[in-house]
Amino acid sequence: MPLIKDGAFVEDTWTYADEEGPLPEGPVIVSLTRWQNEKDTLAARTAPLGIKLLSGEEPKEIADDLDKFAVIALDFPMFKNGRAYSYARLLRERYGYKGELRATGDVLRDQLFFMHRCGFDAYEVSQRITIDGWKEAMDEISVVYQPASDGRKTIFQARHGG
Repeated sequence: MPLIKDGAFVEDTWTYADEEGPLPEGPVIVSLTRWQNEKDTLAARTAPLGIKLLSGEEPKEIADDLDKFAVIALDFPMFKNGRAYSYARLLRERYGYKGELRATGDVLRDQLFFMHRCGFDAYEVSQRITIDGWKEAMDEISVVYQPASDGRKTIFQARHGG
């Protein structure tokens, strides 16, 4: 899958590891299950480590280990399952995660702006999403009503100088 980060397609240097077997060399993203089963071994690796949380796997499961992960990938299994939005905000706002937050799965152009507002900064996208489409999505909505992780002023703050 193509990866968008910082408004451009970038080479994805990360490999998703299988549930079992040897880990590939270099940066690797493991499942929550593998992390829980091999925590000590994985934490001792010198190569960068990431984790992928599926839709029903909550960030509180890794809250004490966030400093171990350079990437946290959150899965959107289908467009109507939005748990990853909430998980992204929890990771950024409650737990203070500063690393790469990656949207994976059914990542649609119409959702990119909202994903960005919730704290995502990398997006695994299908071939049909272009950089122009990503930029258009980021500029489509000029006024926001709710505060979010992106720090944009809400309409209330703009009106009342907040």
